[in-house]
Amino acid sequence: MAKKKKTTEKKNLGGRPTKFNEDMIRQAEILAVKGFTDVEIGEVFDVTKQTINNWKKQYPTFFDSLKHGKEIADSVVERCLFERACGYSHPDVHITNYQGEVIKTELIKHYPPDPTSMIYWLKNRQPGKWRERQELNIGGQEDNPLQIISFVPHGKGKI
Repeated sequence: MAKKKKTTEKKNLGGRPTKFNEDMIRQAEILAVKGFTDVEIGEVFDVTKQTINNWKKQYPTFFDSLKHGKEIADSVVERCLFERACGYSHPDVHITNYQGEVIKTELIKHYPPDPTSMIYWLKNRQPGKWRERQELNIGGQEDNPLQIISFVPHGKGKI
């Protein structure tokens, strides 16, 4: 007789049978790597976001696969932002047609650094040095505190 695999995941204790199956673990990771949100992953599996959240709690391997996929997607975006902030070059091919002849010219395409990407990167990576802050001191100075003066327009009575 074949031995059953031990699993640490909880069984459905009642209600409607779950749509969850083990194949969804890998599928969810692939979708997360491609940038899908939990709502979009739910649409692929034909369930609600709440069901996805329930599965994260019930099936730790499902949660881990989503988390891992999202970490990969985030690192790709972070790398792209970094390249955009610093500027980058890549090989490309320019294709033209001259007198019926197709001409392919290999070249290096260059993208200069983007100031908006630089600012975004620096504000998030080094907020103490780069965040925009406005300090407003309305308390006066220690040796010369502000004085409160009441003003009553002429003829309007007393306060």
